This record gives sequence, C-alpha cells and structure tokens, in this order.
Amino acid sequence: MATDTTASKHELLRDLLKRVSRLFYTTLAVVPANVRDQVSLAYLFARAADTIADTDLIDRPRRLDYLGQLKAQFISDHVAWIQVKDIREAIGPLQQHEAERVLLERLEDCFRLFQSFAPDDRRRVQRLMTTLTQGMEMDLTAFPGTSAADLTSFKTLDDLDRYTYYVAGCVGEFWTDLMCAHRPALRSWDVRAMSEVGVRFGKGLQLTNVVKDIAHDLQRGRCYVPEALLSKAGLTPRHLLDGNNLPRVRPVLTHLVRTAVEHLDQGWLYTMAIPRQEIRLRLSCMWPILSAGESLKRVLNAPDLLNPAVHVKIPRSKVYQILALTTATGACGYVGTAYWGRLRKQLA
Repeated sequence: MATDTTASKHELLRDLLKRVSRLFYTTLAVVPANVRDQVSLAYLFARAADTIADTDLIDRPRRLDYLGQLKAQFISDHVAWIQVKDIREAIGPLQQHEAERVLLERLEDCFRLFQSFAPDDRRRVQRLMTTLTQGMEMDLTAFPGTSAADLTSFKTLDDLDRYTYYVAGCVGEFWTDLMCAHRPALRSWDVRAMSEVGVRFGKGLQLTNVVKDIAHDLQRGRCYVPEALLSKAGLTPRHLLDGNNLPRVRPVLTHLVRTAVEHLDQGWLYTMAIPRQEIRLRLSCMWPILSAGESLKRVLNAPDLLNPAVHVKIPRSKVYQILALTTATGACGYVGTAYWGRLRKQLA
C-alpha cells in the first residue's frame, strides 16, 4: 500500500505537474525537498481552479458555482467528496488539453494527498486557495464578456492592486509561511514582515504578466489596465484595440512597468535576505525575478505590443542563460544583483 501511495504521489506531483506546466516544473526542481510536495500540490489545486474558471463551454454562473464548490473544500478539513466528483465529471470531459483533463480526473487523488499533509501545511494551502479563487471569481464577475466586442476594464488602480494580490501576492504569503516553518535557516525571519515583502514579490510577477499579455487579454474582453490610468492619457479601453495607438499608450505601460519593477525590487530584497546556504531557495526566487525583468524589457521595446498575434516572450536561450549563470555561481548575491541592476537600468 505504501508503495502504491508513493507511486501515485509521484504521478501527481512530478509527472502530471510537468505536463501541466514545464516552466513551473523547472523552478520546482530546485525547491528544497521537504517543501516541494506542499508547493507542488498547491500549484495543482490552483491550476485546477484556473481550468474551471476558463472553461468557456460552461456559462459563467455555473463556473462561479463550481469555483465556489472547490473553494468550499478548503474552508475546513472536511472534504465533500460528492462535490469534488461533480466538479470532475462536469469540467473534466470538456478540456481540450489532455493534461488539464487528467488533472481534473485526478482531483480526488489530489485531495487524498492533501489530507495526508501535516495540519499546519493543510492550513497554509487552505488559506492560499480561498484567496486565489477570489481572484478567479473577480475575473469572471469584472469581465462579463468573452471577446473584444464586450471589452471591459478595471475602474481604479486599487482594483488592479487587489487583483494582483488575489492571484499572486497571496502566494508570497504562502511561500514565506511555509519556508519559515520548514527551513531552519529562515526561522529567525519575522514571518509577518517578510510575508508583506513576499506579497510585493508576487504582485510584481503578476503585473509583468498583465503588461506582456495585454493584447491577448483584450481579445478576451479583459482590460486589466484601469480606466482611471487610461483617462489621464486621454484614452479609453477601446483605444488599446488599435495598434496605431501604441505611442499614446506607452506612458501608461511605462507607469505599470515602473510599478512592477518597484514590486520586484522588494522581491530582490526578499531573495537576498535568504541565507547564502539556502542556495535552492535563492535560485527559486532569482529565476522568476530575472525572467520577469527580461520580459518587461521586451514589453518596453516591442513595436507591436498591441497586436494579438504577437506574443511577448523571452527566448528559451535567455532562460537557460539565467539558470546557468545563477546556478554556476551558487546563487551568488553579487552576481545576481549585478544582473538585476543592469536590467533595472535598461528598464529605466
């Protein structure tokens, strides 16, 4: 039985996770072993919730209902297996991507593994999931359309800030709480203070996604750029649908990039606060920050950022360069800070 359980866990947290997200799996491989399972399962739960939210073949009220049912499983230690089964049977068969279909099919196995976690780790995942799903619910309610014809935007910068907290900032809290509990070198950290810095870290990564995916999101009827910010530049959300308006949009994008960099600066301070002997933890924080910086640089230089056919993406060779440089130097703070500092100058 123990062997079967071990094999099932490996299928979920290694094989399936790699199929769902190769990029995250690459980062996960460097995370210390005694926290890897918790991070992996939390990611699978988050991906399952995101799959529910994105299943367009089901109308929004039903998707919100299924998201609510999933969130309900994290309110207490009691799992309503009937509801989990309903989610699997309703959402799983509709998935076009095989990995996402398999993830929904294995949702009950994910919850069984979750129940095997220590109580404190279950509490951490519960808090994370009840917050993350609020961001997905915000997506479904704030943006009622599905195409550019139904384009809707956030109203204020506070809306955007709250959204980035729900979908990424809360991950910084989860990560900090988990690492401080399981990594002896971090037990001297002030968990509350460092969690606040971790929130900034997460917000910076999400703002990076917002600006680099702007054209794609607009075609889905979603403008994450707040109307209040656009109006200052004499723009409306619909102006963003015309690529010829990019010069007028640049100041707005620059504002968002600057905010993202300020958040990522806090993320870098967070990374450098990790003791030098925690090389794996340092690397797992360095990689997303440096990758985000490279993405933001391409956002600022992209001549056709508003073209939905264009995907702002750093080349794989650049990703490998970041991984190789930081790994070969043992997550050296001097080398990493020099790299981040050079990126910041280019972003300025």
